[in-house]
Amino acid sequence: MVVAIVIEAVLKIGKKSFKSVWHILIATSAFAAIYFFQVPFPLIVVCAAIVGFAALQFSKDTTGALKISTREPQKAISRLQPLKIFAVSLVLWLVPFILLVSLLGYENLLTRVYLFFTQAALVTFGGAYAVLAYVNQAVVSSGWLTAAQTVDGLALAETTPGPLIMVLQFIGFMTGWNNLPLANQTLSAIVSAILATYATFLPSFFFIFIGAPYIDKLRDNKKVTGALSGVMAAVVGVILNLAITFGAAVIFLPDNQTEFFALSLTILAFIGLYFFKADVMIVVIVGGLIGLAKYFIFA
Repeated sequence: MVVAIVIEAVLKIGKKSFKSVWHILIATSAFAAIYFFQVPFPLIVVCAAIVGFAALQFSKDTTGALKISTREPQKAISRLQPLKIFAVSLVLWLVPFILLVSLLGYENLLTRVYLFFTQAALVTFGGAYAVLAYVNQAVVSSGWLTAAQTVDGLALAETTPGPLIMVLQFIGFMTGWNNLPLANQTLSAIVSAILATYATFLPSFFFIFIGAPYIDKLRDNKKVTGALSGVMAAVVGVILNLAITFGAAVIFLPDNQTEFFALSLTILAFIGLYFFKADVMIVVIVGGLIGLAKYFIFA
């Protein structure tokens, strides 16, 4: 079911993001870069922004431009305000980091979890699926989690209240559970989950408070619009990589045999979601019940 949801997300975001042939080329290149050559997602974002910016400058098409704001002009903003926000955010980030290094050391897994999820929050664009694509690539290659466990996390995130990005808390929890950075397994998992959540949301609030006063000006800026349109096109390719990665983890068994039961459910779920506009929650719950029934019947 999760594989079908991610595939549907690729198609939905693609429809919104593909404004010209340039965007299709950017998405294709992004997919090839991350899938075949394991190019880091932040580098893909930078390259996509540059290409998107250049493509819009040479194109007369303005369909990708954001709508012009009709709000009244905002009051002048103090030049010291961004510095204050940066200083407060830096202190809020440094306090846990200093405590982790002092108590556990720089090489401890919990310290690395804190640094990694901070990095993920700072360099990923395009929503939860894009962040998960980057995080999945990193944690699986590092041996913190398996691809199957990240699929489980996304399934849980789809069926529980709250934003989808909370799947990162699950990844943080399982990282601590699997690798035991502390003597107690449960405590390791809980602390790791808390650190992952804190490091994910702190940079988000920093960007909100820094950028919100200038959003109207940025929205009408053609250069920014071009760069962001390129980034969103690249996100489509990155999420497609996530769909294939998850599909391989679910549908193909370790001995290279195909799990036709999972493949059939994926196809049926996609048909229900894409063509019949079925509710995601219902699709996931039905899939879980079918899987549970299969377990009791054939176990």
